[in-house]
Amino acid sequence: MFFIKQELPINGQIRAKEVQLIGAQGEKLGVVSFREAMEKAEEANLDLVLVAPNATPVVCKIMNYGKYKFEQAKKEKEAKKKQKVLEVKELRVTPNIEKHDFEFKCRNAKKFLEDGNKVKITVRFRGREVNNAKAGEVVLNNFIEQLAEVSQVEKAPKLEGRNMFTILAKKTDGK
Repeated sequence: MFFIKQELPINGQIRAKEVQLIGAQGEKLGVVSFREAMEKAEEANLDLVLVAPNATPVVCKIMNYGKYKFEQAKKEKEAKKKQKVLEVKELRVTPNIEKHDFEFKCRNAKKFLEDGNKVKITVRFRGREVNNAKAGEVVLNNFIEQLAEVSQVEKAPKLEGRNMFTILAKKTDGK
């Protein structure tokens, strides 16, 4: 749906001699002078709003502008509510993780993925562990293998400083 962000020119802000006029119920009233259009809008106790400034002649509509702005804000708020905020959940492990801990973290990662979140698995190296980065890569590859049925690798294992991480996303139907 298209939302109008900028303010529309109304009443005295409109600079046109002739306008294509649309009534309050959406009926076309034809091409009339600006003054005549303003009079009709005042008679109906409504605003004259410029809706198509690039048309020839410009198109104006008789409407309650305050109510229109309120409706637009309401629609925008509704659209914002329906958006799914994607979170990245992080699991931190060490290169020498125990079997039970590994299985526990796998279950949590699976739960996060099924909820539609992405999972970032980070292996933290302490002290001289960073010299054996291969062990961290093995751990990450084990996670990728265990979660292969519900996830796909979004970012392959990568070493950055003292951390090695991978990012997994929920498997899409196309893959």
